[in-house]
Amino acid sequence: MAETNWALIREQGLQGFTLAALPPTVSLPALPLAVTRFIERSKDETASLKQLAGIVETDTGLTVELLKHVNSSYVGLREKAKTAQHGLAVLGLRQSKLFIIATGTQAAVRSRKSKLINQASFWNACLQKAIFAREVAKLFRTDTELAFSGALLQDFLLPVVTNDLYEAYARFTEQRASLAECLCDYETEQFRWNHATAGASLAHKWRLPDELVCCILYHHQGLRVLVDPLLARTPVAAVALSALLPDQLRQNYTGLEQLVLLQQKWPAFNLAALANVVDREHAELGLGVENSFPLSRRCQQVLAGPTGAPAATAS
Repeated sequence: MAETNWALIREQGLQGFTLAALPPTVSLPALPLAVTRFIERSKDETASLKQLAGIVETDTGLTVELLKHVNSSYVGLREKAKTAQHGLAVLGLRQSKLFIIATGTQAAVRSRKSKLINQASFWNACLQKAIFAREVAKLFRTDTELAFSGALLQDFLLPVVTNDLYEAYARFTEQRASLAECLCDYETEQFRWNHATAGASLAHKWRLPDELVCCILYHHQGLRVLVDPLLARTPVAAVALSALLPDQLRQNYTGLEQLVLLQQKWPAFNLAALANVVDREHAELGLGVENSFPLSRRCQQVLAGPTGAPAATAS
């Protein structure tokens, strides 16, 4: 089977879009210097783990998050990692790179205030989507860690653009029931661009891996991703399914209902079971993101029939 040409897929998806299309009132975030240096140094096959760890250790917050993650019950180390080098060794280079990118991107966005988005709720929903995408990737037998990172970062630009273009996004939330099915459709109508395209373009500018950029770029493909000849059963597809989960903006108005339809067509896909896994692993990851809105609770209503009785589900 031919290797996926992610660079070509990214190029076709962006279709010449540049960040210059965004209004000057949008102030784009910058990756922490340590993350940028780590990305560049990790491309050198001669770079040692000690050298990469040295870069991580120049950023205290990055080091703390790395050790917190590798020492979580999810990773399950017998002896706690005490240094960045040990943490990187536990994860391996590729998974370490994805973790550093995700953590750095989160830090860049968390430092910004948003008039519309509650960041605690936002990152809680992002983490739910990330764990969900990883579980779906297992069903697809594709790259689980890429699916996790891609889902975690799929909406990373939303706190920025919803703040800097507040009035347009406030109208979306106030008139949600009468507007476009998907937030990206509304954005395209309003701005002629959307947060998926803009986020992917910024991620490409940051020189993030093309496969990660594609996860961001195509995350609002919905169920149609499953019949895409290039994207079906890839990490991108897992991320696209995770984007149907609820969040505070209600980006996809009938997302959960679409997932219920999917489980009727795909016996291996069980929404209730997946939601329970998400809630359990959310606690085990120990990333300091409080799960104030458990996914299993959010799914209960849509999984019930119109009379409140449990709807038929695939086993």
